[in-house]
Amino acid sequence: MRSTFKVTTFGILALSAVTLVSLRPVDTPAGLVNQELLRQTDSLLNAIQLLRAIPVTIANSARLQQSFRQVRLAYKRLEWATEYFDPLTARQVNGPPVPETELNGLVIQPDGLQVIEQEVFPRFVPGRKLELKGLLNRLEVNAAEFRNYFQRADLQDWQILDAVKLEVFRVETLGLNDFDDPLTKNCFAESAAALQSIRSVISIYDTGVNFAPAIRYLRYPVTFNRFDRAIFITRYANPLTTSIQALRVRLKLPDVRYNRLLSQDAATLFDADAFNRNAYTAEPGDSATVEKIILGKKLFFDPILSGSGKRSCASCHRPDRAFTDGLVKNLDVTGKKMIARNTPTLINAALQPAQFYDLRSSSLEDQARDVLQNRDEMHGDMKLATGKLWCDSGYRKLFSLAYPQQVRVAIDTFEVMNALAAYVRSLTALNSRFDSYMQKDNKTLKPTEINGFNLFMGKAKCSTCHYLPLFNGALPPRYMQMEAEVIGVPKFRKSKLIDADPGIYGLIPEAFNRHAFKTTTVRNAARTAPYMHNGVFRTLEEVIDFYEKGGGIGLGIKISNQTLSTDQLHLTNKEKKELVDFIKSLNSR
Repeated sequence: MRSTFKVTTFGILALSAVTLVSLRPVDTPAGLVNQELLRQTDSLLNAIQLLRAIPVTIANSARLQQSFRQVRLAYKRLEWATEYFDPLTARQVNGPPVPETELNGLVIQPDGLQVIEQEVFPRFVPGRKLELKGLLNRLEVNAAEFRNYFQRADLQDWQILDAVKLEVFRVETLGLNDFDDPLTKNCFAESAAALQSIRSVISIYDTGVNFAPAIRYLRYPVTFNRFDRAIFITRYANPLTTSIQALRVRLKLPDVRYNRLLSQDAATLFDADAFNRNAYTAEPGDSATVEKIILGKKLFFDPILSGSGKRSCASCHRPDRAFTDGLVKNLDVTGKKMIARNTPTLINAALQPAQFYDLRSSSLEDQARDVLQNRDEMHGDMKLATGKLWCDSGYRKLFSLAYPQQVRVAIDTFEVMNALAAYVRSLTALNSRFDSYMQKDNKTLKPTEINGFNLFMGKAKCSTCHYLPLFNGALPPRYMQMEAEVIGVPKFRKSKLIDADPGIYGLIPEAFNRHAFKTTTVRNAARTAPYMHNGVFRTLEEVIDFYEKGGGIGLGIKISNQTLSTDQLHLTNKEKKELVDFIKSLNSR
């Protein structure tokens, strides 16, 4: 089941600036692309109008469904451009079918294709005629905004090449698993339509980029569960994005730079430097440096920051346990009671736009401050701590090296937080055996692990929440939103009572937020037991069994807002073992 709840933590403005003036001459490559986008927008509007023209009755359910599929295909041909240049409107046209919550508390109500899908599949429900008509009316209005946008936009060649490469990444991460069409179940045809569209765009610049093998593989008649995602990505998608990146270099387009998680230079999602550990810093000066990392590491292992002088960050985030502690929940700073939640790993924490299970911090600096000042966890006083650090000649030297000043008379609180954050950013490690396999080293994974990957991406539906290749809830390929889910975690392993922790609801008390928690990374999960925010599951096998049964509702827990699908997965014992084998291949090296 795809994720159905989001918290926007990094903004949703377009990734790149577009001058909204008038179209460039149509005989330029960008001008020709713009004209094609206008034609495709008209095709989308025409498909919507044909759908609206069908009488909304239960007898016309099949006609409504077939027409709806054509609308989705028409949108997929535009998706590469709408998601890149006009993401606000794109969210209204093809956003999630449930409310979205911003960190400021703003709730965005669902609308568009994914909501309409629920109205017409598995069949139109009598009594919902007015609701469906209203949805279709708004869909046409929102889709018309695309035409208004592209009529005024002066698209740049470098933006177009960037956008089409991101669309291939979108197909890899979201297009192979019914992410946004869970009822229509037409993901392969839609992905093929998306690639066909960007093939026509790329051909304006160069006819040598070969899309045919990837499109042909998507069209090969095979069931959802039998589609080999590993082959598609390694043999077809990776060469395709590598060719697009090479074309960008060959054309010598303007090298306009902006800060984002997925590098503009990434040829594949699995390049060693594809992801930028400094992407979620507030400003460039906050980025990790060697000097900051050295200082941050010393602070991380030093109990000087705690109120008792006996607990350090490493007391709970132990390097030998993948920066967790191996406990259900750790004890508080007094040693007399448990803290509220399980200790998560810090490996790759820099690659997510929000921290903590309830997403309450949008930066690693804020996370460090929260933990240090938390009465249960560190109970530190930053004014006292910086005073102690200043009195230490060794620390004075390290701070001066990391944060040079002409005249230093004290240590600033933010410098402490930023140094700790720099050390956590240094813990970025996308170097597992799985990554090597995706980088063309075919001998690094066993057949059972490859089978497990295909299950993860397909039948087991893990990848609709834990997105390739980070396997956390940061929504690709923009990585500006961090997702959370209501999965119904029980109080005890076999309990029919939900855990009492309200999750995000404790910060934003909307009913749909109750018991919602961040979608954490599956990387290094084999080393970070026990699992869930309350540490209720001891093994990966128990976690898989929980999802196999349909989450909390499958266990008999009464929960009205579960976002996880309640359908059983029907995994065999062999398939469950293969899933575990694959997850073990994600351990960092």
